[in-house]
Amino acid sequence: MKKVSIITVNFNQPQVTEDLLKSIKEVNTYPNLEIIVVDNGSKVDPVPQWKTRYEEIIFIRSEKNTGFAGGNNIGIRRATGDYLFLINNDTEVTSELIGKLVADLDANPKIGMISPKIHYFDQPNMLQYTGYTPMNYYTARNACMGQFEDDRGQYDSLSGVTGYAHGAAMMIRREAMEKAGLMAENYFLYYEELDWGERFKKAGFEVHVDLSALIYHKESVSVGKRSALKEYFMNRNRILFIRKNAPGVTFFLFCCYFMAAVVPRNLIQYIRNREFSFIPVFLKSITWHFKNSPDSDDLGYTLTR
Repeated sequence: MKKVSIITVNFNQPQVTEDLLKSIKEVNTYPNLEIIVVDNGSKVDPVPQWKTRYEEIIFIRSEKNTGFAGGNNIGIRRATGDYLFLINNDTEVTSELIGKLVADLDANPKIGMISPKIHYFDQPNMLQYTGYTPMNYYTARNACMGQFEDDRGQYDSLSGVTGYAHGAAMMIRREAMEKAGLMAENYFLYYEELDWGERFKKAGFEVHVDLSALIYHKESVSVGKRSALKEYFMNRNRILFIRKNAPGVTFFLFCCYFMAAVVPRNLIQYIRNREFSFIPVFLKSITWHFKNSPDSDDLGYTLTR
């Protein structure tokens, strides 16, 4: 029986993380687990208290917020499992979830990364994810299939190869990860799992979804709250993803599209919504690319806890 390392990252949400740990203990039926929790620079360090309450779990404290990729990479470096299951701390598992994903990886050595079906926790029959369409590299657009639809089983036949895994729940084959490398930490937020999926494919592996496996995600249906941080990293990383993964001519054509369509559209939207503070943030997300290489560690954004 393969050993599975569950890795989750906490940032200022200790109770949410504890709910996940309770879910794994009380609901999951797969026995051969290693659980790793990375605290990613929370204001209040929960690790000392957790270590006394959960002796069977590995807790790691990072003194700074290293982002989604950085936090998961810390856990990956510590993990000893044959398969690594990266799940958001605001998820809750179902009983057969882990066992089904393990069976998929056992049965098909071509699978390097696999995600389950995802439902919204607060609307438990509503789909969040049943797979991704491929990326259009000229516009940096793709679609998350099924999102916001009631689950009537209408996508269940699509289990198998998909465009990308979902960052909220991804089981990884160690051999594939060792060939593809760790997640690129200079994304910090957004697009890092898509970039990782591209590197898994280039390493000769496939990205799959198993729609018979289910996890619940506490991300709200109305999560689209706008912030300067989100505007910066969504736009910077959209460009960065294409810059890293598309051929030079394709990247040039994408830049033409971005400057001709995205820039004026966003600026008009900011002005119409009186979000004037977003304008310099948006422009900074673009000019970062004139000053930095695609592998630069300079995030270009000052982070606060």
